[in-house]
Amino acid sequence: MAQVTVTPDEWHYVAFDSGRIATVADKLLGEIGLDVDLVIEVDETTPMGRVSTTSLEPLTVSVESGAFEDAKRPRQLSEQAVADVLGRLLHRCSDRLDPGFGEPPADTDLTLQQSTAWDAYAVGRCARLGYPVQRQRRLYHFRNRHGFNDVADLAFARLWDGEGLTWADIEAVCAETEAAKVATVG
Repeated sequence: MAQVTVTPDEWHYVAFDSGRIATVADKLLGEIGLDVDLVIEVDETTPMGRVSTTSLEPLTVSVESGAFEDAKRPRQLSEQAVADVLGRLLHRCSDRLDPGFGEPPADTDLTLQQSTAWDAYAVGRCARLGYPVQRQRRLYHFRNRHGFNDVADLAFARLWDGEGLTWADIEAVCAETEAAKVATVG
């Protein structure tokens, strides 16, 4: 059985609860089908919202506390924000751990288009698990990177509704939307 560890144990700058974060994470691990230990390292000293996966063995996620905050109640934990952030990251980690998915570049080597496309695929799966997501926000973000055109909208829909996609599928979407942007400009 997977173990979830959240640090720090004691909070000084934000009113977070490690147990609540761990509960959300544990539920997501089960729903996504990841049977791995998870370490969530929260930097409570910054209100910023950067998140990253720093290791796959053990699976370690680094989070600036702003990513888990309630947008309407500063310094307070939002379980919905925890599910949103971790759901996206855990789906991407699940993909990385699946040999059938392929071998995507390290997160730091992804282009903005690749990252946005992969996020659309990951968050779409969170939506199908029943988590509240902001589809229009994700679509707008996707359009900013892939173009405001029908080709990009159809590509987004394929990612959002997709199941069993591979890294090659995500790269194909990026190539398709790039070609449509070039055709529009040219």
